[in-house]
Amino acid sequence: MRKFYLIVLLLLSWNVNGQGLPGLGAGTTPTNKPILHGKDWVAITGKPLGASAGAAIFQQGGNAVDAACAMIAATSTMWDVLSWGGETQALIYNPNTKKVIAINALGYAPTGATVEFYKSQGMDYPPQYGPLAATTPGTPGGIMTMLAEYGTMSLEQILKPSMDLAKGYPIEAQTANAMESQKARIKQWSYSKKIFLPHLGEEREAPSPGEIFVQEDLYQMLSKLVEAEKKALAEGKSRKEAIYAAYDRFYKGDIAKEIVRGTREQGGLFTEEDLANWKVKIEEPLHVNYKGIDVYKLQEWTQGPALLQSLNILENFDLKSMGYNSAKYIHTVYQAMNLAFADRDFYYGDPAFVKSPMKGLLSKEYAKERAKLIGDRNDPNITAGDPYPFQGETNPYLDLLNKNKEAIAFRNPEQINTKLDTEFIDNFQKGTTSVEAVDAEGWVVSVTPSGGWIPAVVAGNTGVGLSQRMQSFVLDENLNPYNLPEPGKRPRVTLTPSLAMKDGKPLLAFAVQGGDSQDQNLLQLFLNMVEFGMNVQESVEAPNFNSYQMQSSFGDHEVRPGAIVLRNDSPDWVNKELASKGYSIELWNKTSGPINAIWFDWKHGTFWGGSSDYGDDYGIAW
Repeated sequence: MRKFYLIVLLLLSWNVNGQGLPGLGAGTTPTNKPILHGKDWVAITGKPLGASAGAAIFQQGGNAVDAACAMIAATSTMWDVLSWGGETQALIYNPNTKKVIAINALGYAPTGATVEFYKSQGMDYPPQYGPLAATTPGTPGGIMTMLAEYGTMSLEQILKPSMDLAKGYPIEAQTANAMESQKARIKQWSYSKKIFLPHLGEEREAPSPGEIFVQEDLYQMLSKLVEAEKKALAEGKSRKEAIYAAYDRFYKGDIAKEIVRGTREQGGLFTEEDLANWKVKIEEPLHVNYKGIDVYKLQEWTQGPALLQSLNILENFDLKSMGYNSAKYIHTVYQAMNLAFADRDFYYGDPAFVKSPMKGLLSKEYAKERAKLIGDRNDPNITAGDPYPFQGETNPYLDLLNKNKEAIAFRNPEQINTKLDTEFIDNFQKGTTSVEAVDAEGWVVSVTPSGGWIPAVVAGNTGVGLSQRMQSFVLDENLNPYNLPEPGKRPRVTLTPSLAMKDGKPLLAFAVQGGDSQDQNLLQLFLNMVEFGMNVQESVEAPNFNSYQMQSSFGDHEVRPGAIVLRNDSPDWVNKELASKGYSIELWNKTSGPINAIWFDWKHGTFWGGSSDYGDDYGIAW
């Protein structure tokens, strides 16, 4: 406990410079992992071998986009809480245009995936697992679009590490044990069983940690992509055109046909038209300014804008004077997150179908009104507000909003379930990895690829594990009229890369895995640095707190009002004060989540990389 008190005193005494950046005193607190100092590049992702793939591309002269693509491909091959049939979403800073670009490579609902269909199956929500949980594959298209539009290398070059891994690599304990623990479900799907359980009939049927794990079908699929690129180059096509030739083979050629065949054989809904018509979207990101820093997130088909809303609300408070992780600070940030996530739960969805009121939701005036709702105690009955008047419009779903409020109003201390059981936590913090890459030329990439985690349905003989993202839809319009499944519609997901700019220059690239907890952890990382002067490694390791009052995006979409997780070295007096404010507290050993981040030191022209000590995340810099 003395170590924690010392850290708090150091944080409160640091001299934070006028730019809201780590001051000269930062860096004095011991961290479990060192800062990654780089001059030429930094590569960070969820697995050491994945970071090595990025480093190899950098060493060959690739830029940050090339390296990020290689890391996404490698982590997908390694089943690092995702696979090749999952989804990829990214923020990219282009130093040539000096603009931040958003990549939307999230798959969409297949033909026949409607509210009526899932209800006809006796479901309250789309399923968590299996072929009916699958959106169309997005990650291959995301990788190839990013590479074609903003990279410099060939698809063959960035796929080489993945193809080497597919031939066989020593599997990590985390992934191998996930296969073993999920083997009962895996055995339902013949193509998954063939890959994940090479020792059928033995006591341990999954690979053992350190065993060479081979994926021949996936290797052949990746080889076909390279063949398509080579053929196009031999025909005189440009680098970009050749990459898109491989893209077409995946989504319109023989690979697509096998994905559809294998998925439908196992009860899925995919059609060849579903894959052929899906496209990666290059979009404008959303952003707000917090004390002179522009923070960018993806659009409302993700939960990312909730972080922006939280920052707008918190601008109305003097957070620094409250003291780092004091009861007052924790309470204020928790309540701000609850307000923002209540809006997320009701308003966010695919803007291509129903446009959410993002102008109102992200207005400073709306944030001031929401901030007035923060009292002295936790409010378990917080619901979505009405942002439409703040953009000069009338709410078209006011009747549903009122029904939503009525449904939530039942919450009282006797009726609220605050127990954080294992299944609830597993659902709430599902999946995802993160990829961060920067280079001396100025390219910045922040990605949260996900989907197709173990146990995944493998699509025929492709080695491609399918996404489980359909479960993020709801089937009740009273919960969220913007996020009901329709063919061709993207579900509202938790995936949320982040990028911050100051004075027109990149300041911080940051992302984390962890389902609905992602933007909670990222918000606190940002505040740790901007308000309390931590450096990037201190911040990724710092004790976060997590709320479970927002609706889970997975499973049965449950909520635990007032539940809060603190790190186990939180002082007793803080815990007691929070309990008196109506919180139900649990203490954990680690609470920061596996955050990865890169901070730009413009004074010295270098990069500072931070990689959390939470899981297997790893970074390399040069």
